[in-house]
Amino acid sequence: MTDQTAAELALTQDRMRGLLDAVVSVAEDLSLEAVLERVTVAACELVQARYGALGVIGTGQALSHFITVGFDEETVRQIGALPVGHGVLGLLIREPHPLRLHDLHDHPDSFGFPAHHPPMKSFLGVPVRVRDTVFGNLYLTEKEGGGDFTDEDQTLAVALAAAAGVTIENARLYDESRARSRWLEAVAAMGRDLLRPVDGEDNGLDLVVQRALAASGADLAVIGFPTDDSLYCAAAAGTTQTGAVASALVGTTVLLQAGVLRELQATGRSATLVTPPLQDADAAPGSVTAWSHLGSTLIAALGPAGDGQGVILLSRAPASAAYSLTDVEMSAVFGTQLSLALELASVHRMREEQAVLGDRDRIARDLHDLVIQRLFAAGLSMQSLRRFTNDPIALDRINAVTTELDDTIRELRDTIYSLRGMAQDADTLSSRILAVIKEGAASLPFAPRIRLSGPIDAPVSDDLSSSLLAVISEGLSNAARHSQASTIDISVDAQGDRFKLVIADNGCGFSKLTRRSGLDNLKERATLLGGKFSVRSILGEGTRLRWSAPVPEVTVGVRLHVSQRTRQPGFGAENPVSPASKTRSS
Repeated sequence: MTDQTAAELALTQDRMRGLLDAVVSVAEDLSLEAVLERVTVAACELVQARYGALGVIGTGQALSHFITVGFDEETVRQIGALPVGHGVLGLLIREPHPLRLHDLHDHPDSFGFPAHHPPMKSFLGVPVRVRDTVFGNLYLTEKEGGGDFTDEDQTLAVALAAAAGVTIENARLYDESRARSRWLEAVAAMGRDLLRPVDGEDNGLDLVVQRALAASGADLAVIGFPTDDSLYCAAAAGTTQTGAVASALVGTTVLLQAGVLRELQATGRSATLVTPPLQDADAAPGSVTAWSHLGSTLIAALGPAGDGQGVILLSRAPASAAYSLTDVEMSAVFGTQLSLALELASVHRMREEQAVLGDRDRIARDLHDLVIQRLFAAGLSMQSLRRFTNDPIALDRINAVTTELDDTIRELRDTIYSLRGMAQDADTLSSRILAVIKEGAASLPFAPRIRLSGPIDAPVSDDLSSSLLAVISEGLSNAARHSQASTIDISVDAQGDRFKLVIADNGCGFSKLTRRSGLDNLKERATLLGGKFSVRSILGEGTRLRWSAPVPEVTVGVRLHVSQRTRQPGFGAENPVSPASKTRSS
């Protein structure tokens, strides 16, 4: 054996030992991200490459993860968005076979490099398979010493990729189980969040959206309620970097990419988008907004297909990994459970309100039937003492006590009327809206789809509430009688300082109005309140009625019950009259 042969054999043994060490090192961690990085580092060391990357193939033959080695943080930041699978990278996705190149730029599929990207020449790419499926590709460039990658380099890289496939599969299963566990924990906590006692304007959604943010690993989470292609943001949460964006979104209306919402509501399946679907409602097309710098976005419906009650948006930073199939599946589960939890919370709070009203009614009954009667009997007894004394001081004392008892009875009766008045006035605007819709839909062979969002039951003027109910009644009546529709959607949004109503059907539509009296009445109601009214109809496609009005300031205070009094014989100077003769003012 010559010295050259011995040296070559020793080198081969060293490289095989390096391959074994690399295989062992990649199996030392269960986290998928860590395993992918270990595989990339091991491949670079094994074939002496300056730069390395591992691209994970996601949906649509695009790269969902792109792990890099050899780039410093500043270079990564300057390059910007990670590649998605164009050029030579895409060639390996389409044709998963080992590929060696002397110069990347000479290949016909070369796509070029973005600004600030370091120069690269020699190239070695090998597919990474998990079982019989191509999981991704190893990309290795810039052989140390300036030469090309050899046949031996390719053999070692292929062997490492084959061994890493098993480790990657285990790590992926582990990551999926952890992701499912995070989502299930968020679902379990969601019910508690929504059923806990509310504080002020908090409706429990703030905690829910924070849990969705943590479970998904997103940088921005938004729970919203849509109308057409716009979205009212009811709650939002963000990370340290996006917290200001989340705060600014709450209570605002933003636009959605055209068709995103309709497709989501039609299928009920979660969808992933390359770019965020949000845009300022008053921003110019293509303008830069606070969330323009976000990347992959996951959008899930709150409820089953066709329900259309709301959506949850989960956006990640541009350089972050794309959402996994587990995230997509579990976000749909989260959305459905959130819809059910919201319904349960609503029923729970209605039961609590009914219990409180029942207690008030019982207290009023007890005060009237027991306490007042006993006080009245005590007053009569005090009056009867006048027969047994002519002492002026004693008579004054008797009169004073009977007057005090009379005032106490009067105050108790005012309290009784107040308690019963609360029970009688307990119908909220939302319940009145539902009652009007139920009455108007009695003749329909189907139930209209209803969406109420925002603080519907906040105090509003009688003019606004009565006009809103009248418009709903008239609009639903018109749709029921003339549209020949199979679906009718009714949406009422209380958006801060404005109420918005949309009634849409998929009926026959019309090209020209033949009667305007009803519509003119709806327009007049909007005009009197300083609002807007419009009707858009397409023949054969349906009609959409829009009505909106500002919410005037309403002073919320204690309801006062003023008693009318008349002088009557009996104990005391005055007696309150019957409840029927009382008037109330607010």
